[in-house]
Amino acid sequence: MAVKSYGTLRLSDGEWVIDAAPHVAMRLKRIFPRVRSTSTGAVTVRDTPELARDLEWVLSRWPLDVDEVSGHHLAKRAAAHRASETAVDRILNGQPSLTLDREPARPARAYQQQAADLTLATGRLLLTDDVGLGKSMSGLLLLRQASTLPALVVTLTHLPKQWMSELDKTFPDMVGHVLANGDIYDPVVRLGQQPDVLITSYSKLAKWQHVLAGAVRTVIFDEIQELRRSDSDRYRAAQHIANEADYRMGLTATPVYNYAGEMHNVLSILAPDALGTREEFLREWSGVTTGYSQSISIRDADSLGAYLRDQGLMLRRSRKDVGREIPEPVLIEQPIPTSHQTLDDAARDTADLAELILSADANATDRWRAAGDLDWKMRHATGVAKARYVADFVRMLLETEEKVVLFGWHRDVYDIWKERLIWFHPRFYTGEESPAQKAESVDAFVNGQSRVLIVSLRAGAGLDGLQEASSVAVFGELDWSPGIHEQCVGRLWRDGQAETVIAYYLVSDGGTDPLMTEVLGLKRREADALRGDAALLNVEANSADRVRRLAESVIAKRTEAAS
Repeated sequence: MAVKSYGTLRLSDGEWVIDAAPHVAMRLKRIFPRVRSTSTGAVTVRDTPELARDLEWVLSRWPLDVDEVSGHHLAKRAAAHRASETAVDRILNGQPSLTLDREPARPARAYQQQAADLTLATGRLLLTDDVGLGKSMSGLLLLRQASTLPALVVTLTHLPKQWMSELDKTFPDMVGHVLANGDIYDPVVRLGQQPDVLITSYSKLAKWQHVLAGAVRTVIFDEIQELRRSDSDRYRAAQHIANEADYRMGLTATPVYNYAGEMHNVLSILAPDALGTREEFLREWSGVTTGYSQSISIRDADSLGAYLRDQGLMLRRSRKDVGREIPEPVLIEQPIPTSHQTLDDAARDTADLAELILSADANATDRWRAAGDLDWKMRHATGVAKARYVADFVRMLLETEEKVVLFGWHRDVYDIWKERLIWFHPRFYTGEESPAQKAESVDAFVNGQSRVLIVSLRAGAGLDGLQEASSVAVFGELDWSPGIHEQCVGRLWRDGQAETVIAYYLVSDGGTDPLMTEVLGLKRREADALRGDAALLNVEANSADRVRRLAESVIAKRTEAAS
């Protein structure tokens, strides 16, 4: 007896095209939110290993006619997904079966080896362990297998030498090389031998991509949240290099900075065939069918995080999970006096911008430009208005604390802090210093020549060693993103810290601070839910809402000052 067919299934240009009976097509749309309807009534979906497994089930439920080439491809992809799933389960249950070619010169922890083993088994992993658990060591442990060499490490501009130091301590027999500034060159010719590990910064990727693509078997992206925007030259270069590599690993404690939808960009670098197209991803996880902007939140970040972990795409362990608990940092929101005259002046000067943002008649471009100007000017005014009081608070702390790390953002705010803290020989680690100057500042702070290290909010990611010198952090200025604050606290709250870390958030009762503290609380819930830390309780306040509320506060401030 012939088996009834409900339609056809074929592979076309990397997509599965399902031309099925109308009632079957309707069921498929409900079962697979990522599918897209075509003008002919068929549905299409990007070919991925997981989708091949799902299509096998579809064929058992609603038989479809499949040509020989498409059927062979489907079986191969589904088998690959089953093998990957088995490997992931085995490794996560503590049963790796890998033959390794070398051992590290320093002891590695079991959870660090697990992350490396998972990457070796699947070829891709986003590692989002807590700050301070040694993600860089997990990355280096990939290199225990000869098939991973040569490797490339991509990191922030100020961290290549730190990675070279870690490589020397872990595998002293390996040849490492930091790509130098200037013209492109052949590292083999310059060194007289093939380097095992090349190290560079994100800022050099676009320039070096054609040399590196196909020349390295492994790419380790440190602080991979740098690739959360897909419309940049560095993103396209990273994608070019990663697509030619066999193993790809991304390291970050803060995979979500503003919008969880950025996860698609990050995962597409590491596992381009795992989540479907961007449109499919947003259709499935955000319910969005039109307007694929960057500013889209995930409907259920808990579920997405669980899905990524279940598929072996993301691995995240807390200190509690790995049994290396360090006392949680004490976070203190500390009200700070403020020069309200400075804020009144700023409100008066920016009132026209605020009115433009709130105007229903203004065009989108003008409002966008005004929003950027208003945000910058009010954040700057807030920083200046409380700068001398921040310095006085730090000076008070230094009566009982040996050293303090002070985080800020604006250069003229730094200048005020420097003048009022001059007796403590402040050093700087901001966007203004060269890598060598930053290293000198850290050395001076750690070795006692300086008691205050002033660090830019967005310049210290990945920085190691401060935990040996201080346990006190002060946020003299705030950032809109909770991930930035987590990275900053993580400079002190990490292995090697002997004391409980205390982080003071010095908050003004005016300017941008009140709104920033509120928005940060909302955004933190989404980031934590994706990583598996907490339930998603609220959708974050988006940037348009944030700027509108800031504009409203400016108008209210001007009115109050005039009355």
